[in-house]
Amino acid sequence: MRPTHYFDGPIDKYHWQVMRLLWPYLLEYKGRITLAMSCLVVAKLASVGLPFILKDLVDGLDANKTAQALSVPVGLVLAYGAVRLLTVITAEIRDTLFGRVTERAIRRLGLAVFEHLHRLDLDFHLERRTGGLSRDIERGTSGVSFLMRFMVFNIVPTLLEIALVIGIFFFNYGIAFAAITFCSVLAYVLFSVLATEWRTEYVRDAAKADSLSNTRAIDSLLNYETVKYFNNEQYEADRYDQALAQWEVAKRNNRLSLFALNGGQALIIALAMTAMMALAAYKVTYGEMTLGDFVLINAFMMQLFMPLNFLGFVYREIRGALANIERMFSLLDKQPSIVDPLSPLAFEPRQGELVFEQVSFSYDGRPILQDVSFKVAAGKKVAVVGDSGAGKSTLIKLLFRFYDVKQGSIKIDGQDIRHLTQAALRRAIAIVPQDTVLFNDSLLENIRYGRPSASDADVLKAIKLADLEQFIGSLAKGWETKVGERGLKLSGGEKQRVAIARAILKGSPVLVFDEATSSLDSRSEQAILSALRDVAKGHTSLVVAHRLSTIVDADNIVVLSQGRIVEQGDHNALLQRDGLYAKLWRIQNEQFKAG
Repeated sequence: MRPTHYFDGPIDKYHWQVMRLLWPYLLEYKGRITLAMSCLVVAKLASVGLPFILKDLVDGLDANKTAQALSVPVGLVLAYGAVRLLTVITAEIRDTLFGRVTERAIRRLGLAVFEHLHRLDLDFHLERRTGGLSRDIERGTSGVSFLMRFMVFNIVPTLLEIALVIGIFFFNYGIAFAAITFCSVLAYVLFSVLATEWRTEYVRDAAKADSLSNTRAIDSLLNYETVKYFNNEQYEADRYDQALAQWEVAKRNNRLSLFALNGGQALIIALAMTAMMALAAYKVTYGEMTLGDFVLINAFMMQLFMPLNFLGFVYREIRGALANIERMFSLLDKQPSIVDPLSPLAFEPRQGELVFEQVSFSYDGRPILQDVSFKVAAGKKVAVVGDSGAGKSTLIKLLFRFYDVKQGSIKIDGQDIRHLTQAALRRAIAIVPQDTVLFNDSLLENIRYGRPSASDADVLKAIKLADLEQFIGSLAKGWETKVGERGLKLSGGEKQRVAIARAILKGSPVLVFDEATSSLDSRSEQAILSALRDVAKGHTSLVVAHRLSTIVDADNIVVLSQGRIVEQGDHNALLQRDGLYAKLWRIQNEQFKAG
């Protein structure tokens, strides 16, 4: 069960709307919640009964103070112990029953955020700060756990107990005791609410500072090699220390505001307890109350202010939790710009024919592609080349629907890709990206990522086709070797060969290569090109290339310049035309001879 909408206001206006979002998760376990609430009621009634047993016990002891020890009302002692045990046991049962509800809600919320982040478009992920984002999610899920647990089992029961105690004081001891209790509780609640609202900004500042310092640390560690290349360890340490300094100031302000809040609450409790004990002592002195009544009132006040003090803590923490989870839920409120159609075609591309029809695209007002049209027939190989910034890689992003074209269309097997689900479209395309990033897992699992259901035999076949067999054989742990975070333990060429094996394993009708051999030496390049020719048989291939020597066998070569197609044809035809392609060919040959 997942809510279909989130918050209506900006991030600092969400506040208690969180409960509306969490309500569907609570309703999923109606039976457990009913049993837990029953235990709650039993526990509260038992706790209210304890002071009465204590009163009778004290009065009984006072009346029999000269008698033998055997005359002590043993039954009341046993009853007191039994009721106290019942209070604890029912509370434990309640927490155990509700624990499943909380844990399942956290699981579902965590999954909802994770899935939603993957649905968000490329722009969001280009701008995100990974360290801060992970910290926001971590604090958010912890805050949700706290909110669900204590809102249900602390605030409501405490308010119920306050009402019962005030009623008991009023009917048994008069309006004075009830009035002192009511006024002290009201003063405590008002002060706690106002002071907590005042210090919420300090809690939020501390959370922001914590996210900033965490982001700085993770960014620096992810770019470890770059830090070393430029000898900037001290620079990174200084930046991290600046972030920690902001965190230190924020935490100090947070701590001082907490001191003011706790001090005010303690003053209200002390004044209320003093007034109640003074009034009770006066009445005992003049015989209007028994010693047991004095003990009962003291026990009720202690029993009342302990959860009330905890209520102040809970409210503070709930407000802090809300401040922490605001950011997490704001992520759920972000809507992806690329979405599936309301009624997508039930269509799975099989042949892989691609058609770009008068495609135009701009980014942030800057034209990238203008009126680009070409076709990649099923089973054919088409290459896209051109100078830097010509829009070659943008074509691939448009094909994968990381962005949508502004004008024109892209079709696969005759269908506009915007009419398919993104999942169906991307199942039909396998890619070897220019910058291969691997998971911190084994070589086997990184290759199997192309098709998680693939058998070891399928993976081994892909390894052979990608010319990885010899490299893996040289490793002590073979394909169980861990590649490190982002594949840092492998060279650029080795990572690209893993990416090629992954694409081969996926088995899609369309193969896309974005500078797929740019990090390989000449020997490896030729070996992989030979393998790719075999793999590409029966597949549609779209190749974005910098090295023109890798695409001389292409059925068609599209030459881009400043976002427009300036010429296209096969290798020989383009050389005879003596245009931009021929110029690029001569430059690369001269560089090769010079090298």
